[in-house]
Amino acid sequence: MSINSKTTRRGFVQGSGFSLGGIALATLLGSEAHADGTQVSSPTGGLSPPHHRPRAKHVIYLHMIGAPSQLDLFEEKPELVKRHNEPCPPELTKGRDFAFIGKTSTLAGSPWKFKTHGESGHRMSELWPHLSTVADELAFVHSLHTEEINHAPAQMFLHSGFGRGGRPSFGSWVSYGLGSENQDLPGYVVLLSGPAGGAGTSLWSSGFLPSVYQGIQFRSEGDPVLFLSNPEGRSRDARRQELDALAELNEQQFLATGDPEIQTRISQYEMAFRMQASVPDLMSIDDESAETIASYGATPGKASFANNCLLARRLVERGVRLIELYDSDWDHHSGIEDRLPKKCAQTDQPIAALIADLKERGLLEDTLVIWGSEFGRTPLNQGGTKGDGINGRDHHKDAFTCWLAGGGIKPGGSIGKTDDFGMDVIEDPVHVHDLNATVLHLLGVDHERLTYRFQGREFRLTDVHGNVLNKLIS
Repeated sequence: MSINSKTTRRGFVQGSGFSLGGIALATLLGSEAHADGTQVSSPTGGLSPPHHRPRAKHVIYLHMIGAPSQLDLFEEKPELVKRHNEPCPPELTKGRDFAFIGKTSTLAGSPWKFKTHGESGHRMSELWPHLSTVADELAFVHSLHTEEINHAPAQMFLHSGFGRGGRPSFGSWVSYGLGSENQDLPGYVVLLSGPAGGAGTSLWSSGFLPSVYQGIQFRSEGDPVLFLSNPEGRSRDARRQELDALAELNEQQFLATGDPEIQTRISQYEMAFRMQASVPDLMSIDDESAETIASYGATPGKASFANNCLLARRLVERGVRLIELYDSDWDHHSGIEDRLPKKCAQTDQPIAALIADLKERGLLEDTLVIWGSEFGRTPLNQGGTKGDGINGRDHHKDAFTCWLAGGGIKPGGSIGKTDDFGMDVIEDPVHVHDLNATVLHLLGVDHERLTYRFQGREFRLTDVHGNVLNKLIS
């Protein structure tokens, strides 16, 4: 397209149907939109199709901050229950360190009963009465393991492939690699119920990637996004004029310095302006049917995990690529018999409703749902006991569980096995890098080719590791 010399820059930008920020972002990425409006950035920064046909277009990541006990939820261990309160055999702890307990603790069997569910035959704890109704949609990884033993480093390792800050998060890598389907909403949205994890906002940081790829926190109570609204007395038209003037100043600075973060800044201002119109309607669940709201156990206008699950479905419908839900208070070093049932009661119904709702609307087929945490819990009792009960469990990085559903995952499948106590993996070990490689593969991305050059080196989410878990893919 040629531009008449008499056409002003502002007139061209406004008349072309694209914002100046959109053009700046396209320049930053070296990109062009596909016919269906989807933007997909290649590892080199330009747009291209995915590396292979994607099975999933969206991801809903349910991260339980603090690490739920897999031995009380998804890993039935009859031998552990049989030997409950016996001294731990020395060979189980030989050469192994724990975060807080010593090596002389007693064995701790689960006080909760397990039952078989669905045609898949998944054995699940009685603490999941709702989730068990969709058991045949779930695929379990019972042999996950990681490198880090404490919360913040393990959370960062799970999300960035590295146990310290500074690397891009999983969602940022996905946003960088695939872009967004909706130009009025971010490609990567974060929803919290309770405080953030020990790693804080680094869990959705863009690290050394351009900041346009960082996660944006949405809130289900109060202003949907902090600092998004115009100041009192400032009209939307006035804001538009300010942004136009600011964009021209920023463009001049970019032409003088070549700093790509300036273009990121322009694009973020433009995105924020569009979000002022799109987000309030999105974040209100008042237009959902009473039946749907009740199925999630949600309450309009209230901040809760249930509301966030319903919002996640609404975000998927609007083309948001990756939605991450963080739910806190799963760190049960003590009081586990009281605290774990309460946490399951808060999350069981909403998660089951989310999966059923996605399936009913035809969205589960290309939406990958992941449930998990930074690590698991030991088969040892931490602290004192209440008679024959269990007080708490310490961190355990060598064997824990996650599950996936939808998005190309084999329904009812499972992989991995641990020993009779749940201490060590004895079949099909799955590293965190393998999990991340598999999720990227389902999104159509080769984890070895999704790279970014920084400080003279090519970086990737899976570092120099990772194998796709083909056994889980349908």
